[in-house]
Amino acid sequence: MNVQEIIRSHIVDNVLFGEDGRLTEDASFQRSGILDSTGFLGLITLVEEKFGIAAADDEVIPENFDTLGKISRFVAGKINGNGVQS
Repeated sequence: MNVQEIIRSHIVDNVLFGEDGRLTEDASFQRSGILDSTGFLGLITLVEEKFGIAAADDEVIPENFDTLGKISRFVAGKINGNGVQS
């Protein structure tokens, strides 16, 4: 599984309880109501633990965490040391 598949699976299983119709690569977690503040905290924890990275406070922004695509790029950037948006 790649980064996006792991994150998608987590959200579908733990947040949407198997209902994945709304979860596309570019669906905004905030605007669509997929994640609330608790859901975002869980997602950040998952990303840090699963991929062995740390998200600094100034990196936990919609540009990095609001869609599957953005999170995937953020994680890949951290893993590859390419830097991320902040």
